[in-house]
Amino acid sequence: MSHTNPWFLRARLKTRQLLLLVAIDEEGNIHRAAEALNVSQPAASKLLKDLEDMMDVQLFERLPRGMRATLYGEVMIRHARIALASLGEAGSEIESLREGYAGNVRVGAIQGPAVTLIPEAINRAILERPLLRVSLLVESSDVLLERLEQSKLDILVARLFAQHDKSRLHYQALTEEKICAIVRPDHPLLSLKRPSLTDMAPYGWIVPPPGSVLRHRFELMFHNAGLALPARLIESTALVFVLNMLRRTDYISAIPADAADYYVAHGMLSVVPTKLSFKMDDFGIITRKDWLLSPAAQCMLIALKEAASEVYGLPRLD
Repeated sequence: MSHTNPWFLRARLKTRQLLLLVAIDEEGNIHRAAEALNVSQPAASKLLKDLEDMMDVQLFERLPRGMRATLYGEVMIRHARIALASLGEAGSEIESLREGYAGNVRVGAIQGPAVTLIPEAINRAILERPLLRVSLLVESSDVLLERLEQSKLDILVARLFAQHDKSRLHYQALTEEKICAIVRPDHPLLSLKRPSLTDMAPYGWIVPPPGSVLRHRFELMFHNAGLALPARLIESTALVFVLNMLRRTDYISAIPADAADYYVAHGMLSVVPTKLSFKMDDFGIITRKDWLLSPAAQCMLIALKEAASEVYGLPRLD
């Protein structure tokens, strides 16, 4: 065989070897990895040894209680995940086409754009491909980026922070996210012309759990104002629960202004007429540099950019 051929052809790389790399990484040792793949441990050991011999590098350190990927192993595991996910996606696309759909696309979004941008983008995409199958996950940016890394999502509308590895990501900023306080339409606070944070502090608040950016900035807002945190806190990011709880009680919640506008327009909630002293960072459209988008996902990406230009009043996005 000519040495001009790709290394994986010369090595006769097996799909099962890729599966084994991922299984060892997830299970921590070759015994459990072999069980997960339903092969014997000697067969799994031979698959790994053949791959290491062919590449002439050690992919895992053998430790007293397991195995740990070397730097070489980390590279191979990452690309094994990409290759396996791509093959899985090929199967899903073919099955979707066989069922009469015009392909699959998996979108992740944070709360604000999920209410305003995403419906407009999906509407545009299905005008182009009426039988497009779309799945949407609404979550925090950290969760969405993890799912993107795992090849479980194709496109995100989310935030990037300093701790995120930007080298393998395309990011196109859209806009910052303003935050407002919302309450039920007959809440006592609405009788005040411009309630202060001191006026709002005694009421219960529904906020995200600790660790989220919004929760951190919510707490800083009270700290910077010299106020103690409200004594009554309910922690939840489930929007359906938050909305129903607000409509039944005097609790207050801080949510993206885009999302609030929708519920206010439908008479479900009211915005407290005061400006909160914090806002969220820019969010944008995120895709992976090492992932080739399917035609269906490319259609959705174009629709997202067109919708963003209209929803946020931006110049046409490339």
